[in-house]
Amino acid sequence: MKVLITGGYGFIGSHVADRFHKEGYEVYIIDNLSTGNRGNITFKHKGYELAVEDAKCEEVFRANQFEAVVHLAAQASVNTSIMNPQLDSESNVLGLVNILNLAQKFKVKKFVFASSAAVYGTNEHIPLKEELPCDPISPYGLSKWVGESYCRKWQELYGLETICFRFSNVYGPRQSSAGEGGVISIFMDRVFSGQTLYVYGDGNQTRDFIYVEDVADAIFRSSYSRLSGIYNLSTNTECSVNEVIEAIGTMQSVRDITYADRRDGDISRSVLNNEKVKRELDWSPMYGIGEGLQRTYAWFELNRAKMESATSAVSAAKLTPYRQMFKKYMPYAENLLAFVLTAWLTFTQDTDYSAIDIKLFYITIIGIMYGNRQSILAVVLSIGLFIYQKLLDGRELVSLLYDTNVFFQIAIYLFIGLVVGYAIERKNSAIQAAERNKDELEEKYDFLNGMYKEVREVKDELQLRILNSGDSFGKIYSVTKELESLEPENVFSSTVNVVKSIMSVQSVAIYTVNPYRTYMRLIAHSNDYEGQASIRVEDDACMRWVLNEGKVFVNKDLASNAPLMCAPIFYNGEIKAVIAIDGMAFNKFSLYYQNLFKVTTDLVSSALARAFAYIEATESQRYVKGTPILRKEAFASILESKKMAKTHHNTPFLMLCAAEGEAGIESRPDQIAGMLRETDYIGLNEQEKAVILLSNTGYDDAARVLERFASRGISLNIVNGEL
Repeated sequence: MKVLITGGYGFIGSHVADRFHKEGYEVYIIDNLSTGNRGNITFKHKGYELAVEDAKCEEVFRANQFEAVVHLAAQASVNTSIMNPQLDSESNVLGLVNILNLAQKFKVKKFVFASSAAVYGTNEHIPLKEELPCDPISPYGLSKWVGESYCRKWQELYGLETICFRFSNVYGPRQSSAGEGGVISIFMDRVFSGQTLYVYGDGNQTRDFIYVEDVADAIFRSSYSRLSGIYNLSTNTECSVNEVIEAIGTMQSVRDITYADRRDGDISRSVLNNEKVKRELDWSPMYGIGEGLQRTYAWFELNRAKMESATSAVSAAKLTPYRQMFKKYMPYAENLLAFVLTAWLTFTQDTDYSAIDIKLFYITIIGIMYGNRQSILAVVLSIGLFIYQKLLDGRELVSLLYDTNVFFQIAIYLFIGLVVGYAIERKNSAIQAAERNKDELEEKYDFLNGMYKEVREVKDELQLRILNSGDSFGKIYSVTKELESLEPENVFSSTVNVVKSIMSVQSVAIYTVNPYRTYMRLIAHSNDYEGQASIRVEDDACMRWVLNEGKVFVNKDLASNAPLMCAPIFYNGEIKAVIAIDGMAFNKFSLYYQNLFKVTTDLVSSALARAFAYIEATESQRYVKGTPILRKEAFASILESKKMAKTHHNTPFLMLCAAEGEAGIESRPDQIAGMLRETDYIGLNEQEKAVILLSNTGYDDAARVLERFASRGISLNIVNGEL
């Protein structure tokens, strides 16, 4: 089973990931690493460096079928939410909506949302119960409250099962003391470094501290429960800040304690009532504050060396602003140096080359190197140097104001500086835009390529497991090679062979589903299949259940009017077709073969997804422009698959062409296309003449089909023999 944890590299997320991994889940993580640390996860998993509001998250959901999603990713700083509420809402609201929407789209069974006690605000009804009104005092608390509303509405509107936990003060190993880290992690860090502990207020203010592993346990239990709604996650125990300091003092001597004025907005008491979650989830916290602090202290003691190394790295990073300042002012220094060289050359210039104005070269070179800003500075310096030259030649400053030659020379400097600077600036902007576009495309390519490799690895690993399982399922590896086609018709035809071979059944049928999910058309079947060519979903309970639930149907009641098993085939999160099997030996009608059928249909879905993506990408090349008529090459491929299906499975098809003396099919393709089913085609044959290909239609149906076309004034004949 697969679980996705957003913010899984963070403090709470890494402990949640540990718990799911220990229970045998495949763990997937989405984290932008703004506060998370990859080093928190030491087991094998799949991680994606993405923000939860990023559109690329859809590719993660598309490539994996998650059983549960635990949404922990958030902007968790109250001060940041006050200073920059837009940033807070992007992550905590837009990010949540994106993940909720994807969970609903890709049929996740359970969605767990991490809320906060901040939604209650300054409510004095201690201990706080879930039914109390919420009045958050910060944008952070407001965004969590809004998030709870989104979860509730997604369950009401879309049927996504959601549960929200309002955390009290979580503490434990891996918690950062930077920024707005928990008070316990800050105290631990200061105690180990021998610094003073600062307490805002008298230290008698209380909090409800809960150990992080208790939180992870509750989240895991909720992921497979049927519970939904809002629950407090706490110990229901008040503990003052002074009591925390005393407990830490028993493990490590506290150097000094300084009490300061209470900060604005701080509440004196905070404790959440946890009776509801204990009763309904059958959960209770295992660690009291004493044992939890001891475990946290042991972790800080073990990781002290690593934390000191990280502090050194942060100190080194502080040099970066100086480097940035140097980089910023370096062009000005080089410009001035070039000006000094220009001035020296100007005053020492040989009389034979006095007609050459070095200042123009200076302006041009600076403009080419640095663009508009530096070229304007070069123009100003050159004008100053030019006027200074005139003054040295004995000219009066006032006389220069009336000299047109002086103004002409200054105009030349300005013209050269502006033209060169503007041209270079425009070129640099175009280059930067192209580089940004290139970087974005490369990033997207790398991400999609990584997703592709990951899916391939999973598929290969699954095939190798089956191959090495030691029983007859090893044949899946070779049989599924038949599915490697980019033409959906070929995939459907090959699927009949694959399913029949793997499942050892007599009868296999594949039905395509129309966009409105009202009718299903038979597109491929085995020789022994005797079912309907068309099914009205409303009249078939089995197919209706498969389309509504999106799961494998098993005919446990052995009803005679339903196949033994049916399984949906997905593309882009929607059911495109249904595979039905019948005629299985009774001793194989077991959970073992049900799982095998599920694996097989997943492989078929993967092959069809690749084929449909290819069809979408090459659609403009498959059809005659502006018509529903397939080009010769595309039509020949479909026709070949129909011939193979007829040879191997006796699946009939019918070819029609325009009657002699009548207008060709290409003269009214849209009218004819409107009379065809989704599984029928119009295409060009080898003689470049338009013909109609009717799937699952034999000569017995020919008279009825021709009569239907004739009633619309379309005269057709059956094509005899090979094209």
